[in-house]
Amino acid sequence: MTTPWPAIDGIAYGGDYNPDQWPRAVWDEDVALMRRAGVNLVSVGIFSWGKLEPSPGRFDFAWLDELLDLLHGNGIAVDLGTPTAAPPAWFFADHPDSRVITRDGTVMGFGSRGMVSHSSPAYRDAIVRVAGALAERYADHPAVVLWHIHNEYGTPVSEDYSRHSVAAWRSWLHARYGTLDQLNDLWGTAVWGQTYHSWEHIGAPATAPSVVNPTMRLDWARFTDHQLRECFSLERDAIRRHATQPVTTNFMANQHWGTDLWEWAKLVDVVADDHYLTAADREAHIGLAIAADLSRSVAGGKPWMLMEHSTSAVNWQPRNVAKRPGEMARNSLTHVARGADAVMFFQWRAARYGQEKFHSAMLPHAGVDSRVFREVVDLGATLRRIDAVRGSLVEAEVAVLCDFESFWAQDLEWRPSEDLDHRQQLRAYYERLWRDNVTVDFALPSHDLSRYRLVVVPSQYLLRADDAANLSRYVEAGGTLLVSYFSAVVDEYDAVHRGGFLAPLEPALGVWVEEFLPLREGDSMTVVTGDGASLAADMWAEDLVVTGADVVATYDDGPAAGKPAITRHRHGAGHAWYVSTRLDADALRQVMRRVYDDAGLSPAALPEGVEVVARRGAGETFTVAVNHTDQAVDLPFPGTDLVTGHDTGGSLRLAGGAVAVVRADDPDRSIPEH
Repeated sequence: MTTPWPAIDGIAYGGDYNPDQWPRAVWDEDVALMRRAGVNLVSVGIFSWGKLEPSPGRFDFAWLDELLDLLHGNGIAVDLGTPTAAPPAWFFADHPDSRVITRDGTVMGFGSRGMVSHSSPAYRDAIVRVAGALAERYADHPAVVLWHIHNEYGTPVSEDYSRHSVAAWRSWLHARYGTLDQLNDLWGTAVWGQTYHSWEHIGAPATAPSVVNPTMRLDWARFTDHQLRECFSLERDAIRRHATQPVTTNFMANQHWGTDLWEWAKLVDVVADDHYLTAADREAHIGLAIAADLSRSVAGGKPWMLMEHSTSAVNWQPRNVAKRPGEMARNSLTHVARGADAVMFFQWRAARYGQEKFHSAMLPHAGVDSRVFREVVDLGATLRRIDAVRGSLVEAEVAVLCDFESFWAQDLEWRPSEDLDHRQQLRAYYERLWRDNVTVDFALPSHDLSRYRLVVVPSQYLLRADDAANLSRYVEAGGTLLVSYFSAVVDEYDAVHRGGFLAPLEPALGVWVEEFLPLREGDSMTVVTGDGASLAADMWAEDLVVTGADVVATYDDGPAAGKPAITRHRHGAGHAWYVSTRLDADALRQVMRRVYDDAGLSPAALPEGVEVVARRGAGETFTVAVNHTDQAVDLPFPGTDLVTGHDTGGSLRLAGGAVAVVRADDPDRSIPEH
């Protein structure tokens, strides 16, 4: 029987370990330093296929045997990886037809990673062989507590236009649609004379003289994700024929949304995420919070693993900004605050060679006498002190919808404005909630939303009719719904809803959209609320037709001057809000105050730049407070700060840049309200 969580004492702490890049003598030094840093888990073997299987079917496990024994003998557990993200040179020499072909016909070469066709039969046979051989040998090794399949599915390559992929694509379409008549109807192939009369005539949506059928492109994104998940499942099943430890793979909730994490989460025993700050974002800690909340949400609220992040700078962004003193701890403990029971890094020892030699590590090039390593040791000690947090859960009263299929559809060509950006929209609404100290879950429009007081819909371009009905029922039953512009435009086939834009949500919202009114680049508008407040808006407006809603704000100027901009509608026992233009997080402050009132929410009153999240379990409440400012603040949190071991005496003094984890005296106490 598969166990639900790796058998590790304490919060998991460590990172990717690549000892095959180093002489054997270095291993003993590494293990001694790991113990000094408090490391209790390392990920091993993720890129070691060429060393493990030097020729087809011939395995060399001697070095891995020795390594696992060494780690286990020093009390360090292993997350054992399958190396299938980096097939060896012999594989491509034997199977050149397994190379990825890009949309414009370029054949991808060897020398990187993730550059193989996931539809290739030879690749699928090979991954089953190597995963099965590893599991058969190490299923009972006491060091192995977790299986790590592949690495960051979908990066750097997901789409493949090779002949293997096209053949699999046709089979996938046949299974999805059954008949060509059905496919032609739902794809709308009558437009531009694309009607198909033979399955063999359907190719991949490769680069064409003009825009390719958008429904075809959307299905291709679904197909690509399906192929990746099939490969994962093949390896998982090969492992489970021998081993009972939990199985995972590392998502990328911040960098890569080309995979549907809701579907992927169904396949793993424990959700794991890789998170790297966006260096260009001066408030990247907000993006971090989004990724952490999304990881917890796709995990169904259960504890999850931060499988990778960086001690300092990465090496692959345009400008790789180093983390400042204390930032690594703030990043790490923010993930813990939002439900992570593991803090892992890429990687343990900085590489001297190769593509990632400038990527930071737990043991940097500067060695043990460095700020980064001292902070690594301090963080290990902190995680041991806050171990009581492990297993507790985060509870949220607000949900933000995050639908990857809708994002894929919106990102296709020929939308009303190239400035439409679902990531920007999600960030704006999430940032407003973050600044108001409101903890959120992410959800799909099909989910049971009844436990949430408020559901926010930042960008739901694609909305199925059944999901629209689900949102309407949520409002009717007493919920508060906030929907932003360019939502409920098309159905799951990227066809405009019968009745026009916003039609399936019109009963709940009391409005529909007659026409989109995008602005020229650089133009802006003013929106005026009923109480006279002026809100700055830009990029987008809509010509709204009110069928029952109250007008909360109107356009003062721009293409919709004098017309409704923001509405509120009573539907059943609840309220539904619609915001038809782009507002930033500051402008949204005015809107959200009234929305919170409708939802019965009283956001926490905390100093600007202080982030607070509560985890609850076993009759205790753990309040994690992160100070992102340089100034000390006083917070009314009674209890014991597990980081320092001090009783707060009813008021926590949190230094600038510091983190506290307060175990509450009163298990019912949470963040103070206004």
